[in-house]
Amino acid sequence: MTVNDIRNNVDQKMQRTIDAFKADLAKIRTGRAHTGLIDHIQVDYYGSNVPISQVANVTLIDSRTIGVQPWEKKLVQPVEKAIRDSDLGLNPSTQGDVIRVPMPMLTEERRRELVKVVKNEAESAKVAVRNLRRDANDQAKKLVKDKDISEDDERRSQDDVQKLTDRFVAEIDKLVQIKEGEIMTV
Repeated sequence: MTVNDIRNNVDQKMQRTIDAFKADLAKIRTGRAHTGLIDHIQVDYYGSNVPISQVANVTLIDSRTIGVQPWEKKLVQPVEKAIRDSDLGLNPSTQGDVIRVPMPMLTEERRRELVKVVKNEAESAKVAVRNLRRDANDQAKKLVKDKDISEDDERRSQDDVQKLTDRFVAEIDKLVQIKEGEIMTV
C-alpha cells in the first residue's frame, strides 16, 4: 500500500459517507412532498418486508400530496398501515386503489425539532469522516513503522488526508445550511 492508495481509499470512503448523509437528509421532510420521503418504509409482502417502491408506484399528485398505487389490490391495506405506523407522522387515506398521503403543515416547533435532527445527523457524518481520517493516519504510521515510506511522506499523507477531511466537513456544513433553509421556509 502506498500513500496514494491511502488517500484514494479515504477519499472514496468519505464520499460514501457524504452520500449516506444526503440519503438521510432526503428522509427528513421539509413540508413539501417528495417520493423519497417514504422509500424507507417497509411493507409486509408475502411474509417478507420490502420497501414500498417494490410493491407500488409512488408518485407526486401535487406539491403537498404523495400518491401510492399498490400493484396488487390486496396490498392497499398493508401499505396504508405501514405508512400510518411509520415514524413520519403521516395520515394516509385510501380512494379506491390509490393511497393519498397528504403532507401536514409544519409548525414552528416541529421545524425547530427537524433542524435539531438535521444537525444531529450532520454531527454523526462528521464523526464518521474524522474516524476515516484517523484510520488513514494510522495506516500511514504503520507504513513508516514497516519502513515502506519515510516520515516526510507520512507527514504529506497526513496533510492530504486533513485537507480531504476539511473539504468533506465543509460539504456537510453546506448541506446542513441548505436543508435548514428548506425546513425553515414556510
